[in-house]
Amino acid sequence: MSKIIYRILLGAAAIVLAIFCVMSVVTPIRFEETRADREVQVVKNLIALRTAEVEFHHVNGRYTANLDSLVLFLRNTPKKEVMKEGALTDKQLEAGLTEHKAVKILDQAKAKAKRGKQQFATDEELYKYVWENDKEVIKNGLQGFRRDTLYKNMLESLYKGEYNAENIAGIVEVPFSNGQRFEVEVNNEYTTSQGIRVPLMEARAPYTMYLADLNEQELVNLIDKETKLDHYPGLKIGDIYAPNNNAGNWE
Repeated sequence: MSKIIYRILLGAAAIVLAIFCVMSVVTPIRFEETRADREVQVVKNLIALRTAEVEFHHVNGRYTANLDSLVLFLRNTPKKEVMKEGALTDKQLEAGLTEHKAVKILDQAKAKAKRGKQQFATDEELYKYVWENDKEVIKNGLQGFRRDTLYKNMLESLYKGEYNAENIAGIVEVPFSNGQRFEVEVNNEYTTSQGIRVPLMEARAPYTMYLADLNEQELVNLIDKETKLDHYPGLKIGDIYAPNNNAGNWE
């Protein structure tokens, strides 16, 4: 009887040991697979957030760490775009003509034409008229040169329909984190060694945000490994200590 019990216990122990062996292999694999899947979504939001911050900087000359303000900016600010047609030649540039001067000449010509008796149904008709009749335009060789400022929907222009006023707030949240937001810092006073001010920004999602519900030991091991390699333990874009063109640490 004792031999039977011993064999049963030995068999059970062997099964348990086998399970532990299998799990020691399977657990890290599953952890990495899940991590890879989740990071696709985190990176997507970081890229969308970077696009928003770059546009905010373009308009305001600085970055913002206030994510609510960033979302309001995206929803409420029209995007200014310049439609360009034609280009100045080297000869024109050497003669001192610049984009600014050329636009000024055209604007004055258009204003003058509108004050006249002729009516223009479209901008195309207006441009055609000044190209063919305005002395300053002809003198400076600006026939075919056109610059128009257009105002478009910010979200449509930046994201091509992927985000709208209803879902744009989602880009500031870290996927799989129960609604936590990206950690954002800005350094709008950074100055290069040449004395040039270069605003900087950084947005981060630590592993503990989007992997917290996975195997605890695997998460600890991952953080420890990246820390020892002097890598940020998570995903991030930008750097508030040195310009890096807002690159992501996965790129």
